[in-house]
Amino acid sequence: MGEAASDAGPLDEKTCRLVKLALSVGARQQGSVRSHARRAIEAGVSREELLQVVALAVTSIGFAPSVAAYSWVQELLENK
Repeated sequence: MGEAASDAGPLDEKTCRLVKLALSVGARQQGSVRSHARRAIEAGVSREELLQVVALAVTSIGFAPSVAAYSWVQELLENK
């Protein structure tokens, strides 16, 4: 189903990965954030792009949840 959704529209792979990361951040799902961040890196998304997605979440979901998401992504980047 996920593959069909990704293939159903004009978004490229990097954009799809960033959208999925943003949705995971918004849902405050640690495992999903880590998984989608890892997959985004594999798709060629840069460190700066990942962190911008998390930064954009601040005004939508608040400071504390965004800081948590930042720490999850940062930990993944440090262990990469």
